[in-house]
Amino acid sequence: MNLRDLRYLLALVEHGHFGRAAETCGVSQPTLSVQVRKLEDMLGVMLFERAGKAVTPTAACERLIAHVRAAVAEADAILAVARGLRDPLAGPFRLGIIPTLAPYLLPLVFAPLREALPALEVEPWEDQTAALLDRLRAHELDAALLATEVDGPDLASQPLFAEPFLAALPPEHPLAARESVAEEDLAPDILVLADGHCLRDQALAACGRGGMPGSPLRAASLSTLLNMVAAGYGTTLIPGLAAGAAQDAGIVLRPLAARAGRVVRIAWRARFPRRAAVDAVGRVIAARLRGFAEGAAAGTI
Repeated sequence: MNLRDLRYLLALVEHGHFGRAAETCGVSQPTLSVQVRKLEDMLGVMLFERAGKAVTPTAACERLIAHVRAAVAEADAILAVARGLRDPLAGPFRLGIIPTLAPYLLPLVFAPLREALPALEVEPWEDQTAALLDRLRAHELDAALLATEVDGPDLASQPLFAEPFLAALPPEHPLAARESVAEEDLAPDILVLADGHCLRDQALAACGRGGMPGSPLRAASLSTLLNMVAAGYGTTLIPGLAAGAAQDAGIVLRPLAARAGRVVRIAWRARFPRRAAVDAVGRVIAARLRGFAEGAAAGTI
């Protein structure tokens, strides 16, 4: 048994046709057919019912296929790790990212990352800060994009760019007539995210509200906050990268008088062997966002 034959088996299960499976594997149809037959002989069970070039997995195949997939996946993982050890800028790179950043940053940086680092396969994972840090420590992520400092000697981080907050207002709100808005003026009817989102604490701190805001709303996503603001339910603070989505919803945006904001950082394990990949990803993102802070704070983005 070898990995090549197991890949042939997976292709045949996926396509249900010798010709299409062979084309996917880059071999001739007779070659694939012979190798699958040899695999059946070695295992001592029939894996497919054949009807010309079309095939149907047998019950035995259905019982084995999960193990085959796991074996191939583990072999691929070994190859990916080895490739990363040879070249830290090649292979999978699992990047965590907080929900208030992911939908706005990823479309901006994915193309530059592919262009600058063509051998690096960036795999984004969206989750709240605490969960990302847990995954980072568990070696389930290689790095994470956060808006808070990291604690503990096992983790390290560096800033990538500053992202200003903007006041998001219903068009008819009294504050919408101002050129800029004082953070504390948003406090009476500010809407915030649910517990666990760092943007919630940052927004309350910026507006001088250390405790709970007056509104009972605890939104699970920034898009919910934007929709509620657009409906006239209250005001909120949004990170500058979300300005486009807010304007599309008909929301009025104003810069903040005190220019409150957050710093987006990239974090990694202090002993992570592919530090060069972390640095390279960070450089691309920072370069793509260079100059963004000034434009967003001025309300031009």
